[in-house]
Amino acid sequence: MAVLEAVELSKHFETRRGIFGGSRGTVKAVDGISFSVESGKTLGLVGESGCGKTTTAKMVLGLEQPSGGVIRFDGHNLETLDTDGRRHYRKSVQAVFQDPYASLNPRMRISEIIAEPLVTNETVSSAGVAKRVSELLDLVGLPARAAQLFPHEFSGGQRQRIAIARALALSPRLVVLDEPVSALDVSIRAQILNLLVDLQAELGLAYLFIAHDLAAVAHLSHMIIVMYLGKIVEAGDARDLALDPKHPYTQALFSAALPSHPNERREEVILRGEIPSPLKPPSGCRFHPRCVHAMPACAVEAPELAAVDGRFLACHLFTHEGIKGH
Repeated sequence: MAVLEAVELSKHFETRRGIFGGSRGTVKAVDGISFSVESGKTLGLVGESGCGKTTTAKMVLGLEQPSGGVIRFDGHNLETLDTDGRRHYRKSVQAVFQDPYASLNPRMRISEIIAEPLVTNETVSSAGVAKRVSELLDLVGLPARAAQLFPHEFSGGQRQRIAIARALALSPRLVVLDEPVSALDVSIRAQILNLLVDLQAELGLAYLFIAHDLAAVAHLSHMIIVMYLGKIVEAGDARDLALDPKHPYTQALFSAALPSHPNERREEVILRGEIPSPLKPPSGCRFHPRCVHAMPACAVEAPELAAVDGRFLACHLFTHEGIKGH
């Protein structure tokens, strides 16, 4: 069952010339994407900087309002929720961000940081709050004495455990993980990823996992979506997509990622040029100026996202029209 579903979700930003200038144009940060996050499962969202991953996360968290499309939670359209429904949604969807130190108030003790969501959103006695904080610390593998310390007294990995504990304080259904391990030492990343896997199995959490680290995404995710300039170019089962990427952009991303084993050999795929400006995206397929397989049809017609061999692809290489154009 889908905990969260997005249908034709878009976010467009008007850009201005200085303080009094007119519009420079519209940035289509997210341009008509659809996806769902299943209960107890992880959806990975990957792509280069500027592809729309973080904007998507902000819309899911309610930090940005969509320009178009629909977000549904447990089948209910977020735009039609009343005050109580909105409050329930905010409690049910929490986030863990990239920098654990920046997301923790350095002047608050750990007990206060973890308890803050409870105190703000629930009516709980002091004894109940203390008990819940103790349970959450144990859940993320930290000792009870950590409650009386301050964030600067912990390592980066420990601070991320604290951030995870705070996110779990209200027993959410969905947790948005925005680059949760990219600021950590390589030796610590696996520990945090394994903790997230264990918590998902124990609590039945759904994750929306946003990251540049493709190895981490492949390890934690059940499904993966690959985005480029606001569009989905490939989506499918995480293991299948990581082992056998189809879209030329996905192939390039996984070619550049660290191998899962020292003896693993991959074909090197080098992308041409830089990411185009989102103010003036290329015509047709937005990836075609950098694609080694680009055909005449790619510059003219944008490929539709279509089912191909058990996954979804937006590429003329995998359509009859593209083959004819070639």
